[in-house]
Amino acid sequence: MARGSSPDSFSARQRKAAHRVRTALRRSAVDYFRGDGSDRFALAGLLLTVPALVWGTVTNPVWCSPVALVLPIVAGGLLLRPASLLGLYAAAAAGLIVESTVLGPYTESAASVTPGTVLTVAACGFFGLLIAQFRARVGVPWRRGGTMLFDLRERIRVQSALPRLPKGWHREMALRPAGGQSFSGDFVVAARTGGGRTLEVVLTDVSGKGMDAASRALLLSGAFGGLLGSLPPHAFLPAANGYLLRQDWDEGFATSVHLVLDLDSGDYELLSAGHLPALQYHAGSGRWEERAAEGPLLGVYDGAQFDSLKGSLRPGDVLMLFTDGLVEASGRDIAEGIDRLTGEAERYVATGFDGAAWHLIEAVAKDVNDDRALLLLSRRT
Repeated sequence: MARGSSPDSFSARQRKAAHRVRTALRRSAVDYFRGDGSDRFALAGLLLTVPALVWGTVTNPVWCSPVALVLPIVAGGLLLRPASLLGLYAAAAAGLIVESTVLGPYTESAASVTPGTVLTVAACGFFGLLIAQFRARVGVPWRRGGTMLFDLRERIRVQSALPRLPKGWHREMALRPAGGQSFSGDFVVAARTGGGRTLEVVLTDVSGKGMDAASRALLLSGAFGGLLGSLPPHAFLPAANGYLLRQDWDEGFATSVHLVLDLDSGDYELLSAGHLPALQYHAGSGRWEERAAEGPLLGVYDGAQFDSLKGSLRPGDVLMLFTDGLVEASGRDIAEGIDRLTGEAERYVATGFDGAAWHLIEAVAKDVNDDRALLLLSRRT
């Protein structure tokens, strides 16, 4: 028996062929749901709906109006590529011609194809083509666009989560984007370094607000998260400044404050890049103190120097970091906004500031059309 005709060789070829078929089907399915594969299945399904709608219109125009052809056109604008969409439009136009021929002139029957029907279908086709061209240019298909945005929002939320602190420490953070949107130009990155003995937190406010600043904030949060803990504390802001300058954005500046807190002693160091001062509540005196470090904005010029400010959190003390949306408003001085914030914060001294971050934003800047972020750190024992 020849080697090529042996049963083992034949079964092996069958297994390889079956494996190639399974691999091709799996790749095709994955590509389709990711938006990378062909849209021929969606095109075929929509093309089949056109004669079905034409048949329904011809047999029962009262229940199936000629304008029903906009349904596959709208669906095609969401699912198909521009080239495939033109084929669907050609089928819809042929359907309108068939309906107009069978039903007769619109002057003789109200159920016929009227000029208004043609204009409605043409208008839906035009806007569907614009949507399809936009999706093709962006490279994000409709069936994946919402999933991608949801994934980005969750990544930002996870990245902004504060690490667990040892017993005797309380931390919480609240962030509210402008206009009730899901994305913000304010973000927080945090990490425990030095074997877990040190907490490093960076609060950043990117120029702009809401969706306009969200894309830059997303890029910067990933970069800052990679820098944090990888560099000595005093090298973080200069490295962040250099990174921002290399982006060469039209609106390329940002403010940032970097807190380095020793969780054993309570001693901390603040480094600021044009950010608002922090607020510290001293349990011994019952007073709030502004803690302002010196430093220029990020992304303005190279070689910037950032001077640190040292302090300490004693048992009962609280430290607040926040962005300007919380205290700045039209017709109101920032100092007045800070006074209002500290006045509201007094209400939470007795309760240990549990849940205070979100409630402070609600009380002080609920209706402000700007991104707002507030970080609270308190030492309880």
